[in-house]
Amino acid sequence: MKKKAAEQITEVAEDVYSSIIKKKQPQLKMPLRSLNNVKYDQKDGFFELLGKFKVRTLTAATAKTFAQTLRMMALSKQLINQDDIATKREAYYVSKNWGEARFSEQVDSDTVMDDIEAMVMTNREQLGFIPEEKGGELSGKLTVIETDPESKKEIKHDCTRFVSGAYSIPISVEDLKFETNADFILAIETAGMFQRLVKHKYWKKSNCILISMGGVPTRACRRFIRRLSDEKKIPVYAFVDNDPYGYFNIYRTLKVGSGNAAHINQYFCVPTAKLLGVTSQDVIDYKLPTHPLKEIDIKRAKDALKNDPFVRYHKEWQKEIKQMISMKVRAEQQSLAKWGLNYVIDKYLPDKLKNTNKFLP
Repeated sequence: MKKKAAEQITEVAEDVYSSIIKKKQPQLKMPLRSLNNVKYDQKDGFFELLGKFKVRTLTAATAKTFAQTLRMMALSKQLINQDDIATKREAYYVSKNWGEARFSEQVDSDTVMDDIEAMVMTNREQLGFIPEEKGGELSGKLTVIETDPESKKEIKHDCTRFVSGAYSIPISVEDLKFETNADFILAIETAGMFQRLVKHKYWKKSNCILISMGGVPTRACRRFIRRLSDEKKIPVYAFVDNDPYGYFNIYRTLKVGSGNAAHINQYFCVPTAKLLGVTSQDVIDYKLPTHPLKEIDIKRAKDALKNDPFVRYHKEWQKEIKQMISMKVRAEQQSLAKWGLNYVIDKYLPDKLKNTNKFLP
């Protein structure tokens, strides 16, 4: 994969060089990364690119961005050739040696990195760039097997044997193997709720695997869940806050991906995932404490109804969002503590898991 990425970078560079030799304005072509350029097909199960592209042509106005893109491509090829890596933050600081092409803010270098990723249709890990954040944590009925690169011996990590803490999902998960007899995977939004379930060994009671997404799940976390679910044929249930952020930034990203990463969604999403809760109906049924929906929440919900291909496909989600807007409130996972700190373990989760066919798609 990395070799192919290096070859694609070389092809792009050669096209730019050829245009310059022919005294033509060089161009860089890449797909638009937004919800306006994706489609959702239930059969495929993830956001896919449509045919809209943006073209970056070398002009006086675009000279800096054009140069930054080429320098970032050169850095990527260097990393691949040397079998090295750089965090996104390190790549930003490397640019400080690029003279006028240096980046002023990391958000700009991140954007260029994403453009290159889309341009060569691969993920940034194959380009040598890695995120700063961890991939997520897990506990429960799973043994993760990896191979020591030096001794070539298999190392087994039994995720039921952590007395405190949990197994940390690595940045690269492609070479991992799994052993499990778990009934389901519970992907949890907040670290606090994850820690509560781990503390009381909920995984033992329900014969499951607990995974902390820690907010919006990283690519490594999503890829890990996808591989585990596919290979072991285990259902995935998401447990998030009842608000537009939990629904669309976290759950939808886990299930179908995002517009920004549509070129790689097929590898980094879990199409079989379902939403366990917290839902707007849960707020009513369990008489949960709530917070008023903010204006930004309402706007986000209405935008989803209008523009999100995933929501437009699923009538169940349209109904859920309309109910949330009508109720004008949102609720957190932790609101279940109103009825007792372990109410979520003793009552809420057992109730919900009796009717998995009613989970939101």
